[in-house]
Amino acid sequence: MRHPQWIAALFTATALVGGVGTAATADAPATGPQRPSACRPANHLAKITADRPSSGHRHYRVTLEAPRGYAPCRLAGSPTDVRFYRAGSPERITTRPYGPQHETVVFGPGRPVHFDIQVPFSRRSARADEARFTLKAPGGVIPGESSASGRVEVVRGTQIGPVRPGR
Repeated sequence: MRHPQWIAALFTATALVGGVGTAATADAPATGPQRPSACRPANHLAKITADRPSSGHRHYRVTLEAPRGYAPCRLAGSPTDVRFYRAGSPERITTRPYGPQHETVVFGPGRPVHFDIQVPFSRRSARADEARFTLKAPGGVIPGESSASGRVEVVRGTQIGPVRPGR
């Protein structure tokens, strides 16, 4: 009986059905049961920073980063249910998405992502220090609410851009 051939056949069969040897790639990140997804709100950090203004708009960048130990995941489109808070009290500003909503990006440790908050210039802005939002995956929303801290001024007509790769 030849054990080395039998063992090699067993390893090949196991790899083909998704056991030994599966790896995350940029095209198909594995989220496997051994590591929780970076997309879950408790598993990433988010920060708001001022970005360069454009004609008629103020811009803020919300950057999401995942610490080591979490599995990469896919995000798509603009976050939904975006709400702004000042010292824990909600500001009455509603937002809408802009830009392409079908493009996907890979997010995880070492692969930060960001999205834009586009605010029309106005003298009557509401100041906030936190944004809360729901991230979207290619197949729908990700359960739970993410939050980002940082100073932002928002007004009626504020729009949220799609998630993009990078800081």
